[in-house]
Amino acid sequence: MVIRKFEDIVAWQKAQDFACDIYSSFKSLKDFGFRDQICRAVVSISNNIAEGFDRSSNKDFNRFLYIALGSCSETRSMIYLAKKLDYIDEDNQNSLLANLKKFQKLLEDLLSH
Repeated sequence: MVIRKFEDIVAWQKAQDFACDIYSSFKSLKDFGFRDQICRAVVSISNNIAEGFDRSSNKDFNRFLYIALGSCSETRSMIYLAKKLDYIDEDNQNSLLANLKKFQKLLEDLLSH
């Protein structure tokens, strides 16, 4: 199957869903700096997939996929910190990390093709 638009990329779809999960998890957090940082990191994932897809070459697309993976790592790091700061409980942390890992695998699969 040929992907004609970034909206058809499953990793982009899952990254958008995950961003909604993060926004929901931290919507009432009063630490605005933390909330802003994790939200910017998670939104960057799907945005980099989209931007890379519309670049002129596979090399550029791959470069943006690596940037998206970096944003996954930043988001993952922030999730660990959120737990240490008692912004989320362990169940929420584990759920967020499991979801992140699932679509991060989709990004890695895109890079291996």
